[in-house]
Amino acid sequence: MLPIIIVAVIAIPLLVIAFAAMRRTKNEGEHPAGETDADRRRTEQEFAQAERYQEQWREEQHSHPHPHDPPS
Repeated sequence: MLPIIIVAVIAIPLLVIAFAAMRRTKNEGEHPAGETDADRRRTEQEFAQAERYQEQWREEQHSHPHPHDPPS
């Protein structure tokens, strides 16, 4: 019975605190405090360009298969 009480009183609150701290750190990393609207738009534009390039690359890879690739 004692181990259950120890887990309930100590381990669970520690896990909750760790989860909250991790979540807060992640949110701060995703949205820096000094980020302006122009910075946010530039970042979104860079991601859009990267996605377009990725699609283009996939089309090129599909149209020119490498000799070591198995047939699809």
